[in-house]
Amino acid sequence: MGAFHAYDIRGIYNVDFNKEDVYKIGFFLPELLNASKILIGRDARLSSPEVFEFLTKGIINSGADVYNLGLSTTPMVYYCTAKYNFDASVMITASHNSKEYNGMKVSKTNALPVGYDAGLKEIERMIQEETITESAVKGKIIEFDKRQEYISFLKSYLPEIKDLKIGIDCSNGMASLFIKKVLGDGPIYIFNELDGTFPNHDPNPLVEKNVEPLKDLVKREKCDLGIIFDGDADRVMFVDEKGKFVSPDLIIALMAHYFLKNEKGNVLQDIRTSKAVGEYIEKFGSKMHTWRVGRAFATVKLREIDGIYGGELAGHYYFRDFYYSDSGILAALIVLNVINGKKKEQLSFSQLIDEIKSYHNSGEINYKIENKTGAMNALKEHFSEQEKPIVFFDFDGYRLEFKDWWFNVRPSNTEPYLRFLAEANNKELLQQKLQQVEGLLKEFN
Repeated sequence: MGAFHAYDIRGIYNVDFNKEDVYKIGFFLPELLNASKILIGRDARLSSPEVFEFLTKGIINSGADVYNLGLSTTPMVYYCTAKYNFDASVMITASHNSKEYNGMKVSKTNALPVGYDAGLKEIERMIQEETITESAVKGKIIEFDKRQEYISFLKSYLPEIKDLKIGIDCSNGMASLFIKKVLGDGPIYIFNELDGTFPNHDPNPLVEKNVEPLKDLVKREKCDLGIIFDGDADRVMFVDEKGKFVSPDLIIALMAHYFLKNEKGNVLQDIRTSKAVGEYIEKFGSKMHTWRVGRAFATVKLREIDGIYGGELAGHYYFRDFYYSDSGILAALIVLNVINGKKKEQLSFSQLIDEIKSYHNSGEINYKIENKTGAMNALKEHFSEQEKPIVFFDFDGYRLEFKDWWFNVRPSNTEPYLRFLAEANNKELLQQKLQQVEGLLKEFN
């Protein structure tokens, strides 16, 4: 079964995994996480009802109870897991992947993620090697509708938005469940009908073509900003009033105006984040910490450093006051708070971002390379010999910072790709370094 990955279980349904696999996962999950009750939410994909059916059968036949949250966003599952003291939960979703995919995001006590090294590897072993013996006492399904409560929680962060013109693209995903009930009829919504076939575009805002309808809307309607969610609403991205996509890592800096105005503390970024973000955070008297990519690592690290909030280049934003978990809608509300306040000072979204952005960035470049370790080491050794690194991180690949530029090179967990990103003080230096990288990687193609 090819559906087990570093952060979750995910793949093409009935190709990478099927209902029999799902049943076994459900059966062994209570034993793995020592849980007598398991919370389950699901997205609107066409295969999600079947995944729910067989996951539930497995859990019940093991003797544990299922608490059915129904249709849900992934962050709502995290919220209910932590608030109601579940030792295990599953969100049935393939997040930003296209319609033929599905999967499961597993969490344990306090909504801590269960990644491959924290339990999914053991589940994989159990379903391959262990025998299923059904419990004599079966579990039961308990309906657990917390939708209205969750809406009320989100609305507690709602700023005054009557003076803001907002465009919102729900990607036909799970944000459609809540966003209009939170923000009301003022914003202009597109693709906000739940549809697991994703008829308008794939629910991945990191792919440029998927953001084009929102960009067009923002420019046509002269919006102050645009907001786009991914399929399960744990990620969010933004378009400024000019219709320009805002790099998600810069939003970490923007949020300082909300979180760090009256409190100094620790903030978390991933290893790909622009140097400008940490420098901006320091202006607020706070400290930036750098860590690995992915929720399985970020939410644990944010707890460890007692961080106020954090974020990733992929559009995940984590909050201490949200059980150290990520929420796309909550992140959008924080950004709306900032933009609403700054509009009163005659500052636009793009002007706020321009205050943060001060480097030339390559964006993430993917190189198809089988010998990823060899290629990473070649880059590290070459540039370390040329000029001594000021900062060196050796987790999630490498990040080397020099006087006038830096780069991060890291392997994909699931594909034969090497992911490379660089940033420099000027465009000419960036181009020069990218050419050198191209030359060095040719021997590994």
